[in-house]
Amino acid sequence: MNARNTKHILGLFLLGGLITFSSCSEKQSKKTPQNNRDITVSGTMDAELTAPPFVPKPTKDRKATKLKVDMEILELEGELVDGVQYMFWTFDGSVPGSFIRAKLGDEIEFHLKNHPDNKLPHNIDLHAVNGPGGGAESSFVAPGQEKAFSFKALNPGLYVYHCAVAPVGMHIANGMYGLILVEPEEGLAPVDKEYYIMQGDFYTEGSFGDRGMQEFSMEKAINEMPDYVVFNGNVNSMTGDNALTAEVGETVRLFVGNGGPNLISSFHVIGEIFDRVHVEGGDLINENVQTTLIPAGGAAIVEFKVDAPGTYTLVDHSIFRAFNKGALAMLKVSGDQNEEVFAGEVYEGIYLPEGGAIQKMPTPKNADGKEEIKATSLEERITFGKDVYNRTCVACHQSNGQGIAAAFPPLAASDYLNENVERSIETVLFGLSGEITVNGEVYNSVMTSQGLTDEQTANVLTYIYNNWDNKAQEVTPEMVSKIRNQ
Repeated sequence: MNARNTKHILGLFLLGGLITFSSCSEKQSKKTPQNNRDITVSGTMDAELTAPPFVPKPTKDRKATKLKVDMEILELEGELVDGVQYMFWTFDGSVPGSFIRAKLGDEIEFHLKNHPDNKLPHNIDLHAVNGPGGGAESSFVAPGQEKAFSFKALNPGLYVYHCAVAPVGMHIANGMYGLILVEPEEGLAPVDKEYYIMQGDFYTEGSFGDRGMQEFSMEKAINEMPDYVVFNGNVNSMTGDNALTAEVGETVRLFVGNGGPNLISSFHVIGEIFDRVHVEGGDLINENVQTTLIPAGGAAIVEFKVDAPGTYTLVDHSIFRAFNKGALAMLKVSGDQNEEVFAGEVYEGIYLPEGGAIQKMPTPKNADGKEEIKATSLEERITFGKDVYNRTCVACHQSNGQGIAAAFPPLAASDYLNENVERSIETVLFGLSGEITVNGEVYNSVMTSQGLTDEQTANVLTYIYNNWDNKAQEVTPEMVSKIRNQ
């Protein structure tokens, strides 16, 4: 190659490099966001704060403003599940704390009050803050005091906030977390329904369902062995009469956070596919998603259109957390059937290649050595039985005992139950398979042996018999023991 050719090729190379550099610069300049610090603020307004599962109205119709947020810390007794009390530490009296809806460019003046009846100092770390400790250093507040600090919302997205007073994990584990949404300037696209859901893991000295006031267990928290994994601070926060609602054809947006303090959430809606997911609550959009991971201290925005009526179950798909520790909620969708989307059952038959043996669940053991609390009256037996039902039976037989058509028979007004109480006890103790007829309908499914104690079996059957138009009667542990030992 001669010198002339070499110079020619070198010139082309340099020219190509300049063109490439120029092109990259143009692309970069197009992607470079405006300096959000310079967004003009006009006017002042008090923030609308809402308790879960509700959210404030969108910010689309307003410009950036000076937004005043007033929040109160309350240490108060509540329930993890019926009959199980816990001392929650909260922002605004709910777990999670109030939902804050802000707009990109807002100047947020945050007032944090610590109620004088509280025992401990607290603060707040908002992941939406660009500044030391997310505001924690400026908001440390003793009981009976108030602190205020301000920050500018520079990044759109859905962010967690939580208490950050040492021991940080304990404050979060007791319920001190929530979400703040910073909407982009143009706002979010309109949808029909919006809801606020936040997962948290709780650590108690007793096991799941142990009644009475439960103390926080630091040992279990350090070992990351929660007794409860729940949405919105309670096993039944969004089931039964508290279920979320929507209509066929509506688009639902869920603002989903994970307070942790330890577990990652595998968030899933049984029977739905997320049309859009704002991954980690930011700008990245993923589409057609079945399950999305939400880290402890993280969030996601999920959107989907409901096409068929029915009850949709929201879960952490680390599935024992859902059906055994409480991470379960319900979305009840009403409206007309759409058989083009979902036609329901089209065939029913029998398939038992491994025989008809009934599966048996392991018998529960009191690993902590504590004596089982026994009911001392019919009223207590019904109350205790409701607890057993909600953690053992509700997934198949539903919150009002209505069952699931063609799959699990109803317990409500059940002629099968009311005809023979001993048969009902046998079913719970030993399981059941094969055809049965309940209220004139034939069912052919398998119920596993539930592995309950005599006391638990008596309680749950007494609860069922004394609800939903069944023949009111009490089942005693002695009746159960007699049948168990036949």
